[in-house]
Amino acid sequence: MNKQENNFAQLYERERNKVNKKLAAALKNRKPESLYKPSDYILSNSGKRLRPILVLFSAKAVNGNMNSVYNAALSVEMLHNFTLIHDDIMDNADLRRGKKTLHKLYDLNTAILAGDSLLSIAYEYLLKDCRVNAREAVSSFTKGLIEVCEGQSLDTDFEKRQDVTLAEYIIMIKKKTAALAMMCCKLGAILSDAKKSDIEALSDYGLNLGIAFQIQDDLLDIIGEEKDFGKTVGGDLIAGKKTFLFIKAFEKAKGQYKKDLSRMIKNKGINPNEVNYFKQIFFELGVLDDARKEIKKFTNRALSSINKLSNKNEIAFFHWLADSLIERNK
Repeated sequence: MNKQENNFAQLYERERNKVNKKLAAALKNRKPESLYKPSDYILSNSGKRLRPILVLFSAKAVNGNMNSVYNAALSVEMLHNFTLIHDDIMDNADLRRGKKTLHKLYDLNTAILAGDSLLSIAYEYLLKDCRVNAREAVSSFTKGLIEVCEGQSLDTDFEKRQDVTLAEYIIMIKKKTAALAMMCCKLGAILSDAKKSDIEALSDYGLNLGIAFQIQDDLLDIIGEEKDFGKTVGGDLIAGKKTFLFIKAFEKAKGQYKKDLSRMIKNKGINPNEVNYFKQIFFELGVLDDARKEIKKFTNRALSSINKLSNKNEIAFFHWLADSLIERNK
């Protein structure tokens, strides 16, 4: 890591720590405890805090003040965690970031209500920073939420279908994952009263980075280490998820491999003791390399977009961020 990369890493970590501290205080002293303690649990389960970081540095990139968008940054993390709670419930997941999911630690009703409270408080925090372009900011935030819900619905639809194309899959992850990253970049710029061309450059960066990030997540489900990944490795296979890797493998498979992949669709998943066998199918069909090429393609699109930013001094950070995300647990 060279000096500039090290500086960016330290800068990211500094802001991430600030976000964590502010999130830790966000629900303090709120009552009833039966609602806010579970909500605080999910917020304290610290991840990369990528989404608030995108808000903060998008503001900085258009000569805005990061301190003036901190509440908005916290709001997108609350929104993100709302989606994670509901996603975990729908997937019946046991772990999130290496810790018990909320519905497993408490119960289903508590988790649903905690998620709903986070979404409500997210709007409360967003409005604190709507000093300029309030209508546009709230509209962008709401559109991001709607698209996440649409993406989750498409993902659920895919579980019931025998055939899903890669084009359909990309549409789904654009909504479920990338739309939120896009909204974060757009929000930081809007609240900093940026010009239209810079808002577009940042939005397109977030969209393409989000797609690359999700395909990388699919890849890590196969090649990641559970202690680093924070989720059960092979969990998508066990749950019968039609990820980029599965769809690509199903396209390329013949003979016994095709039968085994068809069986996974029919049974809506596999047994945990079959994970290594299906990993081997993916490896032999070359879909790990296919995924890496797709990740690179969308990452390059993100970098091409951010290169259009007016403030050329800020571009290097976004290049570093894209590289660091794609290199994670490789």
